[in-house]
Amino acid sequence: MWTANDIPDLHGKTAVVTGANSGIGYETALGLAMKSALVVLGCRNVEKGREAADKIRKKYPGAVIEEMQLDLAELASVRIFADTFIHRHKTLDILGNVAGVMAIPERQETTDGFERQFGTNHLGHFLLTGLLLDVIRNTPGARIVTVSSAAHRIGKIDFDNLNAEQAYKRWPVYGMSKLANLLFTYELHRRLEKDGNDTIAVASHPGYTATNLQQYTKLFKFLNPILAQKQEIGALPTLYAAVGPDVQGGEYYGPDGFMEQRGYPRKVQSTKESHSLEIAKRLWEISEKMTGVHYSF
Repeated sequence: MWTANDIPDLHGKTAVVTGANSGIGYETALGLAMKSALVVLGCRNVEKGREAADKIRKKYPGAVIEEMQLDLAELASVRIFADTFIHRHKTLDILGNVAGVMAIPERQETTDGFERQFGTNHLGHFLLTGLLLDVIRNTPGARIVTVSSAAHRIGKIDFDNLNAEQAYKRWPVYGMSKLANLLFTYELHRRLEKDGNDTIAVASHPGYTATNLQQYTKLFKFLNPILAQKQEIGALPTLYAAVGPDVQGGEYYGPDGFMEQRGYPRKVQSTKESHSLEIAKRLWEISEKMTGVHYSF
């Protein structure tokens, strides 16, 4: 039974966690800071980012925390964050692509005109990872951890409707964004491996965890007190993917309980479509065009 107490000493390591002011992102940042990593909190709301940083410092007075503004729904914000980070830091041991939005009732767009769930959950992290890739690859043993969801199982990459302009159904669109997270992770690891770099890309999911990600769904609010696990448990698969001693690139971690809804971290499986080389390659090329980032290997 692996818990946050089993995280090894991370003194001298640097981590970036997106969406770190609440939910899985906060718990991931807290676990890394607890073991002495320098943790950069990437938060859309600067004030909430400061509150989260103060909360971590209060719990662990020796924690080394930086809070930086990062809006994954705005490509310019992602670029500013990456430029600022690279100016301040020369290494990045752990990139935690955790932030996300879920099941928005009506179609919304990002600043750049993308459907908000796909734009935030996939494209924002695709751009961020690409911009930080050089500093990551120059850090021995670095890891890129991207949080997906069991909802990837209902997802299908609709290349003719990536922005949900023709039709918008919130759960299939969310599922598509989470499937994109996995396709990105697996393809990124294949490219890193082919490049001969020891950086690994890994994915995780939190199971059924009570977080503010569920703000748009009344049913979750009703069921959470009965069925959902606490967010500190839900963050464990992400933390394990980030620091676990036996983690290999291209793996996927989730809870070990019934239907991967609750429990402690273990390696899990994703759908056949998530491993499609053809879909991954096409999605990669389109994502580069949509975000304007080019991954050079």
